[in-house]
Amino acid sequence: MSEFSASGSPISGFQQTGSLSMDCKETLSAVIEEQIIPRLLNVQQFFTGPSRMEREDNLAAQPEFEAFTQHCLSGNAALANQIVDELSAKGLTHDRIFLEVITPAARHLGALWEQDLCDFTQVTCGLAMMHQMIYRLGYASPPGLGIEGPSERVMLACAPGSQHFLGLTIVADFFRQAGSDVVLEISSTESELLRAVANEWFDVVGISVAIEGQLPNLPDLIAHLRAHSGNPKVRVVLGGPIFLLQEIRPEALGADAIFTDAREAVGEVKRLVRAI
Repeated sequence: MSEFSASGSPISGFQQTGSLSMDCKETLSAVIEEQIIPRLLNVQQFFTGPSRMEREDNLAAQPEFEAFTQHCLSGNAALANQIVDELSAKGLTHDRIFLEVITPAARHLGALWEQDLCDFTQVTCGLAMMHQMIYRLGYASPPGLGIEGPSERVMLACAPGSQHFLGLTIVADFFRQAGSDVVLEISSTESELLRAVANEWFDVVGISVAIEGQLPNLPDLIAHLRAHSGNPKVRVVLGGPIFLLQEIRPEALGADAIFTDAREAVGEVKRLVRAI
């Protein structure tokens, strides 16, 4: 199983950290524990509403959910992927697997971690495994028929300072299933994001915002994205956990829209593009 370093570069498992100095080990552990894990757990906030909770409550009693969570805790990627593949073969759609298996499992791992019922390595390996699994399923999903009309190119990225890609990968798959051409940009700095929008044509740029500290820089970031975009009429939309906690008008940040429900965002973004 491939993991990711603090800089975003792939590394082959935790065994390779054995070659690092003790100081590097401690630094990497601190970054993962204080930043990556909490942001991965924010995936649950992309989806709200009683129907979601009812589905998760019903699923929690099923053997598949319990086995999947246990395999993630024990680091058994083969068996965890086998459960997902079997559910898919039975007809469970990818978005239901995301919402009803992986998302509540991520929440459960977070609860176990907070209650000291599992250790740092277990929860980190489990969440990294879920991230890889969602990435695999997302890119393996065939594009849907979409809503009537031309397809749009969408770039999705985290606001600089965040790397909460688990939830963003789920959002990308919803857009892809609706027929959109989606690029999941993993750049972590503003300069890299500006280079990405300058090098390719995008109808929409979606930025996911996780924490309050990222809000003050958003107006400048959005203005710079528009200025550097190869598309002079690019739409810039926002989403992410912070907007479930604070009600902010999109025009206050220079954005075209703010979404708190990933599934609703798909149709609204298509309408935004057609309105140009």
